Amino acid sequence: MRIAVLLAGLIAPAVAFATPYDGVYRQAANSECGLVGVNGGALEIRDGIFYGVEMQCVMTNPVNVIDMDATLYSMECSGEGQFWDERAMLMKAQDNSDLFMIWDGYVFRYSLCPAG
Repeated sequence: MRIAVLLAGLIAPAVAFATPYDGVYRQAANSECGLVGVNGGALEIRDGIFYGVEMQCVMTNPVNVIDMDATLYSMECSGEGQFWDERAMLMKAQDNSDLFMIWDGYVFRYSLCPAG
């Protein structure tokens, strides 16, 4: 019985989870919030998946960053026929209006799109 439960846990699909970073974010000041995942559009984080321009990353293994309101994720990414793994740290601005996303060697600041 124990083995059956263990196997079921290993082969069951990952359960989607909301993150404190869920939302739609502008890539630039003139980005169109209604268009997600395309050039000139917006980025979205929903249920543990980051949707970028023609790519997406499943956000796994969240680790709280000590003494910061930030989270480090393992990112399992795919896009344009390629697959890769990265680490990224996400952190909201003090007023929750912007999201900072830090990849190895890169820092991005995205503004939260209005709801609706």
